Amino acid sequence: MPTLPLTDAEIAARLEALPGWERDGDMITRTYKLDTYLAGLAFASAIGTLAEAQDHHPELVIGWRRVTVRYNSHDVGGKITARDFRAAAAIEALGYPRPHV
Repeated sequence: MPTLPLTDAEIAARLEALPGWERDGDMITRTYKLDTYLAGLAFASAIGTLAEAQDHHPELVIGWRRVTVRYNSHDVGGKITARDFRAAAAIEALGYPRPHV
């Protein structure tokens, strides 16, 4: 089954099920605040491991005590798909870090 972009209504509904995630244009994004820089590196590494397993890689920005995750699907012209939401849900299922956002 081919990957299809989600409609605006579908995106809004799926975001309701993922607290902390937001739409930023044609991406879904979340910034996690962590207690230390090294905790951010460890968290980003865990995200990278999930991304490899799913063969769906986010844009990650690692800063001082924060990690920003951004997803969209390049195979459909950089639009948001169900695959992006599955990946975001997998990150949430890690259960850490509990964001301070």
